[in-house]
Amino acid sequence: MWPPPPGGTWVLDLDGVVWLAGRPIPGGDEAVARLRRSGVRVLFATNNSAPTRAELTAQLGRCGITADPGDLLRSADVAAGLLAAGSSALVLGEDGLHEALAGRGVTVVAEPPADAVVVGLTRDFTYDVLARAMAAVRGGARLLATNEDPTFPTPEGLVPGAGALLAAVATATGVVPEVAGKPHRPTADAIAARLPGGELRAMVGDRPSTDGALAVQLGVPFALVLSGVTPPEGVPADTGAAVAARDLLTLVREAL
Repeated sequence: MWPPPPGGTWVLDLDGVVWLAGRPIPGGDEAVARLRRSGVRVLFATNNSAPTRAELTAQLGRCGITADPGDLLRSADVAAGLLAAGSSALVLGEDGLHEALAGRGVTVVAEPPADAVVVGLTRDFTYDVLARAMAAVRGGARLLATNEDPTFPTPEGLVPGAGALLAAVATATGVVPEVAGKPHRPTADAIAARLPGGELRAMVGDRPSTDGALAVQLGVPFALVLSGVTPPEGVPADTGAAVAARDLLTLVREAL
């Protein structure tokens, strides 16, 4: 059903919805302000495991949006929550993933053996890194990923995402990874755990295969925005979206 009932909580993706590689998408601040003024709580859920919480909060601030810690759900936190405190992990990821694992009490190791190999988005992916990850998994480590998004939207176009790196590790090891981020069950459970029953109203995102599939799991409408991975000129026929809009502000104006 679109528009959704008044109030409640909307879950918003960040990359491709609020910003592109940290660069604000015009109107995002006004859209979030309109939602909040109408009594809607906004929960930001991102598959990008690279930024720290402070970096995400600062990026939102530069977009003119304030956010409390409880308003942010990162795939890095969900992935860390799948590991036991005191376990060890070999990490293919950046500061945000390291922060989440440290907060969980997971020890990061540079070489195998390890209890888990955790794959997120990183710009420091090399053959040697792949070889160490392969050795750890073949030595018995769990293969855990923050997400499997193959691409990542930027103002200059799409670049490789964490899923592209994960595919290399999975291919080398022959192991099917556990995935924490959207649209997988651990993220759906993490969102449901934060909200009272019946509170959730909508999932807004730019990627039908993740945001749309998560909306199905959550049992809420999927609103597709065409400011990120899915461009206006290339909308597939089977997005599963209840509505599609040029950007977040257009979506919110029409819904409210």
